[in-house]
Amino acid sequence: MLMESSYIPNREPLAPLAFSFLPLGAVKPRGWLQRQLRIQAEGLSGHLDEFWPDLVHSGWLGGAGEAWERGPYYVDGLVPLAHLLEDPRLIAKARRWMDWVLDHQHEDGWLGPIRDPRHRAYDAWPVTVMLKALTQHQEATGDGRVIPALLRFCAFLRDRLAQYPLHEWAHYRWADLVLSIVWLYNRTGERWLLGVAEEVHRQGYDWTDHFTHFRYPERVTEGHYDLMNHGVNNAMGIKAPGVWFQFSRAEADRRAVYEALANLDRYHGQVTGVFTCDEHLAGLNPSQGTELCTVVEYLFSLENLIAILGDAAFADRLERIAYNALPATFSPDMWAHQYDQQVNQVLCTVAKRNWSNGPDANIFGLEPNYGCCTANMHQGWPKFAHSLWMATPEGGLAAIAYAPCQVTATVRGGQRITIVEETDYPFTETVRFRLEMPRAAVFPLTFRAPAWCEEVILEAGCSRILSAGEFHTFERLWEPGETYTLHLPMKVKALRRYRGAVALERGPLVFSLKMGEEWRYLRGEAPHDDWEVLPTTPWNYGLIVDREAPERSVQVITRPVGEKPFSPDGAPVLLKVQGRRVPEWALVDHVAGPLPESPVRSAEPVEELTLIPYGSTNLRVTEFPELEG
Repeated sequence: MLMESSYIPNREPLAPLAFSFLPLGAVKPRGWLQRQLRIQAEGLSGHLDEFWPDLVHSGWLGGAGEAWERGPYYVDGLVPLAHLLEDPRLIAKARRWMDWVLDHQHEDGWLGPIRDPRHRAYDAWPVTVMLKALTQHQEATGDGRVIPALLRFCAFLRDRLAQYPLHEWAHYRWADLVLSIVWLYNRTGERWLLGVAEEVHRQGYDWTDHFTHFRYPERVTEGHYDLMNHGVNNAMGIKAPGVWFQFSRAEADRRAVYEALANLDRYHGQVTGVFTCDEHLAGLNPSQGTELCTVVEYLFSLENLIAILGDAAFADRLERIAYNALPATFSPDMWAHQYDQQVNQVLCTVAKRNWSNGPDANIFGLEPNYGCCTANMHQGWPKFAHSLWMATPEGGLAAIAYAPCQVTATVRGGQRITIVEETDYPFTETVRFRLEMPRAAVFPLTFRAPAWCEEVILEAGCSRILSAGEFHTFERLWEPGETYTLHLPMKVKALRRYRGAVALERGPLVFSLKMGEEWRYLRGEAPHDDWEVLPTTPWNYGLIVDREAPERSVQVITRPVGEKPFSPDGAPVLLKVQGRRVPEWALVDHVAGPLPESPVRSAEPVEELTLIPYGSTNLRVTEFPELEG
């Protein structure tokens, strides 16, 4: 069994975990991933609290400003970012928030402001987010104040939930609160906490029923908007049946997780692994938007479901979203973001679209449409990096997702080891691991074989072919300095999508048309200003693709991974394909109009097109009409 500092399992009577999160800081980014976190730290994430009024005057720091979710959202991402980078400036920023919250706990146990003027007193939702920040802070620092403070807050819930029941956002987002209660129970063994969690669940929305009997097969239209079809609530709700499965062990709860993924894919899914929700569920059209908060919350849901249920398919989707939808919604320097991104995003302007969001929802800026994403976007990259490795119940380690990093943890027998993971994945096909430890030891290592890979090869003394779509565990004597290599051959594949459209993928990356861009200044003060992005090259192409062997239609060009791989000019992988313009495919209501039903005819000349990773684009076409012949 791993030492408690590295591995804390679920206590009885909770269902055992498939994997356990390592403490924050056990996994450290390297290579391009470290540079990406550094870009984030040098952009909005590292400076937002210096100028954005909702943070500068936050009620969570004793100010007279916003005292609801925005401060907690911000530090929920700032804490892991600071500690993964070991950045003294960011650690000091995070510590300031943690100190204020812990030093100003109310006598009755409540944490943080009692009321924001726009919301009800004793609203559990913003505290729920702050609990996530506090638990991460405790893991990274060992701060002895956190666990007593959380116990006092949970005692408040035990005694006062009848008087101040969950409502609105807390009603739908109860699973996040239960996660923190479980975290606390596993460290203290206080059985009364289970009763608090049960009451939270009782007062919460029934996500198991929601996804099992899904009632939103079409785009939700005005007059039917509610919190049940709200996109972010659904992204957070995906994990709710899995979170409760730890208590119920009920097959209905476990199965509801799979129903959630299947129904959201079937009716609203996009090729990037997320679903449309330009605030509310929006159908399959790739010109509909997807909110940034939905992207980062979907990632957090998957990270927790991997730990609870241990399904490799969740990790495949985790990579797909993290390597496509997440970077695509930021400017390359991460000083600007969108509220809504589109899979087919051919211009980003202030205009009225057929969305439930405002006219500036898809521009790049400081606070387009609404400030929740400005506050909440920071958790995406650092929590993904933290989840690359997890502990196994047998005293080993599991490679959950692949990226350059290193993990340090105590394995079976009490020996502390480091595994250095050297790779440029997802842009390259090889992942190399090196073991650093004082002496040889026997313990299990688990690797994921992605479902998209037809022949996964692990070289560790000898070559082994791993079946795709599964986790594989190897237990043997591992030697200091030993290396092993995972080969993940990436074959170009053509996916059939909405109205017969075609999208190209290679490994976990989805590819999009590289378009010329004109960035047009709108407003604000540099570097945190607002911009429209307009196309300077055509976009309305259909693709010529060999249906039997799509790779024969594509030339793959790889380049060294540079400082900003998630930028149009820095894209490390390019696909050269052929296509023709489809003149009848035009703008409608400031978006790419309805996709022509494939296959389509075009008399336009054949052109060579360049596709780059979706996450490297700002403007893009990703789902293309397929040309006849």
